[in-house]
Amino acid sequence: MTDFDQTLTQRLCEENPHFRKLHEQHVLFEKQLQKLDERVFLSPEDELDRKKIQKLKLAGKDEMERIMKEYRS
Repeated sequence: MTDFDQTLTQRLCEENPHFRKLHEQHVLFEKQLQKLDERVFLSPEDELDRKKIQKLKLAGKDEMERIMKEYRS
């Protein structure tokens, strides 16, 4: 992420409640994935949870990128 993107992310978190919520969820999902990745073995349920979290994280990131793109325009 460039310095401009970091600055823009911080600014949008301050000014846009929806973006802030997406960013907070993104950070939470990242932490959840890190915890799962620390495990040596994942049960089938854990694997499904991991996939679900990855999809939610990606969807949120796509939405954040869309908002950032609109702001840049």
